[in-house]
Amino acid sequence: MTSAPQTEVRKVAPNNEWWRGGVVYQIYPRSFQDSNGDGIGDLKGITDRLDYVANLGVDAIWLSPFFKSPMKDFGYDVSDYCDVDPMFGSMADFKELLQRAHELGLKVMIDQVLSHSAAEHPWFVESRSSRDNAKSDWYVWADAKDDGNPPNNWLSIFGGSAWQWDTRRKQYYLHNFLTSQPDLNFHCPAVQEALLGTVKFWLDLGVDGYRLDTANFYVHDAQLRNNPPRGEPTGEDPAVSSVNPYAWQWHKHDKSQPENLVFLKKLRGLLNQYPNTTMVGEIGDDDGLARLAEYTSGGDKLHMAYCFDLLGNPHDAPYLHGVLSRFAEVVGDGWPCWALSNHDVPRLATRWGGEKPNQALLRIAAALQMSLRGSPSLYQGDELGLPEVDISFEDLQDPYGKEMWPEFKGRDGCRTPMPWNSSKQHAGFSAAAGTWLPVAKTHLTLAVDKQVSDEKSLLKYYTQLLMWRRDMPVLVKGSMKLLPKDPQVLAFVREHRGVKVLCVFNFSAEKAIFELPKHFANVFELTGSGLSGGTLQDKSVQLSPWGGLFASVE
Repeated sequence: MTSAPQTEVRKVAPNNEWWRGGVVYQIYPRSFQDSNGDGIGDLKGITDRLDYVANLGVDAIWLSPFFKSPMKDFGYDVSDYCDVDPMFGSMADFKELLQRAHELGLKVMIDQVLSHSAAEHPWFVESRSSRDNAKSDWYVWADAKDDGNPPNNWLSIFGGSAWQWDTRRKQYYLHNFLTSQPDLNFHCPAVQEALLGTVKFWLDLGVDGYRLDTANFYVHDAQLRNNPPRGEPTGEDPAVSSVNPYAWQWHKHDKSQPENLVFLKKLRGLLNQYPNTTMVGEIGDDDGLARLAEYTSGGDKLHMAYCFDLLGNPHDAPYLHGVLSRFAEVVGDGWPCWALSNHDVPRLATRWGGEKPNQALLRIAAALQMSLRGSPSLYQGDELGLPEVDISFEDLQDPYGKEMWPEFKGRDGCRTPMPWNSSKQHAGFSAAAGTWLPVAKTHLTLAVDKQVSDEKSLLKYYTQLLMWRRDMPVLVKGSMKLLPKDPQVLAFVREHRGVKVLCVFNFSAEKAIFELPKHFANVFELTGSGLSGGTLQDKSVQLSPWGGLFASVE
């Protein structure tokens, strides 16, 4: 199927800004629910489980890619932007999903992978056929150096050079990820128009927004200048594994170019023609928070964005305070989407909690995420407290993990099937003999059926917290002011229309006392969130290990 034709420009449509503070639930289609018994999740399976998602109290779902693809990177290599891959069902199945989600009051956001396509995409097939065809400049082609080496030192995130030799054109093409994911050339106006047409196609079908994969990767330096060296990173890099040489460069020229903002403005102009739509961009950058602020400022680019500062291992109170302080310095009128987990990083429970995560830690992590200024993004299964799965090399599917094994095992450990029913085959995910990734035994005791009937479960806590938050405009729309840094405690005040809420979290395994500032005249503990482990005593908050408290401030 080809991209939809462009139509006349319409006036700016109204936008009720449901996304500003709305909670987004990410669904990884391969692993949510299999409806046809082939061991792989699909669109019908998602539709069958939408009541569960709606009952959580979220506002929207984000669907990872379901477009036609050779699946070398599991849908992030698109061969047709305007059709459903048969693995996931049909266009009719997607329309049914969209209708059911809207009936339940859920917005639907889909994943758009605009920076690159699959090598099988007809655009690339034509582009690589010769140097003078109609799409010869639709991808990033460059001649070899005199010694045959690639044109510059740019590296692929998945390992090795970002340049791949093509024998037909006798040139290199750029790929920031797999060699089978050639980068589109955004310096070509026809490419931008074609991609905007694919975005419009789904907007016309009624989707409510987009998650934009690698949103700062679209435009490269036209002069192909080398990136400056950084040296081997010290400590833990929250964005890129320390075993990956990609982190040894400052990525000055291969992404985050000024022209990227010009395209984002075009994209925003298109979405502005459709009522109540939004887009959130993924930002992978040397200074992710600054780029997030830049890309969401001014009301003419991305509505919101997320970076990787909370998707790494550091999570103690001083680190979190530093991230939020830095964000407050640069954000201006920008808007963040706060993700603690997604399909690209190890699961939150293991990343922050270790082999045996403390349930109290998972509760204050949720409370923190749902009380920050911004829009929370929740990854499927985190509401169950699912730990990372240790996938054997024989079961490994992720090409990233295969390339970096054994020090980095890839992303399969966070992508295993959702456990619905502990007593059924493959935990109720599929009736197939086998599934694309194995269902983890460690997930069975955390399955939905086990938690939905347990009033003390993490799932019940998430549901209670999200429902309570819906009735707290101050947490959805309010401003945010950090209180002084503390070695154990992270604290801040949210304020909206004269209402103030104090949020206090002990991110340590020891008891803590947090002294309230003198100007806090009257403080009253708020109930209803389900958060525990904190009490008010005079002008201090007493906190148990991994305890927290919400309080009103007068």
